[in-house]
Amino acid sequence: MEISAIKQLADQIRGEVGKAVIGQDETVDLMLTALFSGGHILLEGPPGTAKTLLTQCFAAAIKLDFGRIQFTPDLMPGDVLGTNLFNFSTSAFTLTKGPIFTDILLADEINRTPPKTQAALLEAMQERKVTIDGETHSLNDRFTVIATQNPIEQQGTYPLPEAQLDRFLFKHVLAFPSRDEELAIVSGHGNRTGMKTAGAFGVASVVTPESLAEAVDSVAQVRVQEDVVEYIVDIVRATRETPALTHGASPRAAAAIAAATRARAALDGRDYVVPDDVKLLSLPALRHRVILSPAAEIEGRTTDDTLLEIIEQTAAPR
Repeated sequence: MEISAIKQLADQIRGEVGKAVIGQDETVDLMLTALFSGGHILLEGPPGTAKTLLTQCFAAAIKLDFGRIQFTPDLMPGDVLGTNLFNFSTSAFTLTKGPIFTDILLADEINRTPPKTQAALLEAMQERKVTIDGETHSLNDRFTVIATQNPIEQQGTYPLPEAQLDRFLFKHVLAFPSRDEELAIVSGHGNRTGMKTAGAFGVASVVTPESLAEAVDSVAQVRVQEDVVEYIVDIVRATRETPALTHGASPRAAAAIAAATRARAALDGRDYVVPDDVKLLSLPALRHRVILSPAAEIEGRTTDDTLLEIIEQTAAPR
């Protein structure tokens, strides 16, 4: 598939999602980047910022199956993966698949379930397969997890461990809309209190799974020059050297940024990566992979402030 066709696909998806969701252009672009580069995304934002509706519309526009798991403290791994049940009529065990067997999985409030259940997603996110009672079952090649968490309420939550966070390509922090955007939201959604479905807003499938697969294959061919690779590595290594961070990003983070920049370039209609792609994606790709030092916290610094400083101070290729 031509790079220009990938840009057209992305524009069509943006247009369909925009029928229902207003003011989340950056979020949609990161979701597209994750999808085209085979990654997963963690959305952090307060209730009422359209995280669920956005994910539903995103899946509907691409003609992919959509599944949702509401994570709760009593959720068990079997509730996510499924289980083998004994069938008395056939005297054999039959697999009852869990909600993880889908294309786009909304892991809603993922930090409200214990680590044992959170870990049920690890194999699926890394290898796109699950193991149930010793038997491996493959998931769709386009299997993507879009997880959400609420930054406000901390009581009764289980912070995601580093190994789980590292499975996410991006962690995106959603902001409240601008005044004009909020006016448009209230005008379009203020006729009822319940949430409308994607179909109610006229969101239609504009991309087939076949064309999506072609686009993903083409994205992998986007060129990343050696000096841009060095730029990515320098940024990641700098996170391990600054005293403001007690834990820096791993080589996996550098590889993830490289893959994401390929997708970002294709979404802009380019078959090559530029340093600005790296600057744009480094913050959401790194903010969940590093740990701020206690001294930096006392000084009032944040993880984002530290990472932005590192990105700004690292020499970019010309």
